[in-house]
Amino acid sequence: MRERLVDGLYGLGWSAVKTLPEPAARGLGRTIADVAWRQRGKGVQRLEANLVRVVPDADQARLRELSRAVMRSYLRYWMESFRLPAWSKDRIRGGFDPKDVHYLTDGMAAGRGVILALPHMGNYDLAGAWVTTKLETPFTTVAERLKPETLYDRFVAYRESLGMEVLPHTGGAAFGTLARRLRAGGLVCLVADRDLSASGVEVDFFGERTRMPAGPAMLAQQTGALLLPVTLWYDGSPVMQGRVHPPVKVPDSGDRAAKTSAMTQELADAYASGIADHPEDWHMLQRLWLSDLEPRPEPPAGSATADPGPAATPGRETTARPEAVPEPEVAPGAAAPGAAATPLPEATPDPVPGVSTDGAAGPAGGPPDPSGSEKT
Repeated sequence: MRERLVDGLYGLGWSAVKTLPEPAARGLGRTIADVAWRQRGKGVQRLEANLVRVVPDADQARLRELSRAVMRSYLRYWMESFRLPAWSKDRIRGGFDPKDVHYLTDGMAAGRGVILALPHMGNYDLAGAWVTTKLETPFTTVAERLKPETLYDRFVAYRESLGMEVLPHTGGAAFGTLARRLRAGGLVCLVADRDLSASGVEVDFFGERTRMPAGPAMLAQQTGALLLPVTLWYDGSPVMQGRVHPPVKVPDSGDRAAKTSAMTQELADAYASGIADHPEDWHMLQRLWLSDLEPRPEPPAGSATADPGPAATPGRETTARPEAVPEPEVAPGAAAPGAAATPLPEATPDPVPGVSTDGAAGPAGGPPDPSGSEKT
């Protein structure tokens, strides 16, 4: 029943919101965001705990003001995504104004594969539609399987309608397909700012340790593709802004693990610079830093489980959602007034084995659960 309700609400969003006049859709999104923000659910509280790291000098009033702005940005993402299939090509071309796109176009012109790696900022669906429409360049991405399956199918069909090739997150198969696309000179786009699984790479992020996907760095090493961080934000106008950051180069020395670690840290640094400049557009409503994860209970001495295997990796989230079936968190603001408890599933093109974030799979800007992967 719950799965049918979630799928029905998303179907209603796609069919109804895109028919509203744009000012009405914007107003609806802002209203939902404000209702969710005032309710101070788990997602909003986690969001504010995350923002403390990004803006450590903010007082309580500033923090609350900032979390409200994030929720409005987050719902703007959803309103735009529901309406995007109805936008004209001219509207898509004019809806995004990224800086330093030459890093991408020069790489593609040279026949080199390119990886765009993004954090959960702005609206990556719109950025993707701009790439396929303005640059006339198809690309491949990865989406986690959602429950219900009908909802996952909706997200895949939606993204494919925008010109994206969407691969299911099915372990090594997705990684291999991405590698083949890159070796052929193709473009791959991945959301890559969260992977709390044991396979994630530890990085320093705003002065604390977290894990991010190894996939982008590993793909760049194995295929020779150009690895480009990208950050997105809104500036108060109808046009989304963005920046393609300088390439992350493969180190000249070190083994594969050392190179992957160094490259993933460079990605984290690029994300941090964009998030610090535009914290109101970073949609991370879930736990991210290792210090926030719940420790696993210690097994009784002498028990068969006393030896901590891979599943007992220090700092690993005890309630981590399965990689293949991300369980949506209640999205504060993802539900219309009167249905505030409706969960927002994340259907983001998040990473793959070694590329994917732990449980994250919503729209890279578009989220299932507003907590991070809990966003998308």
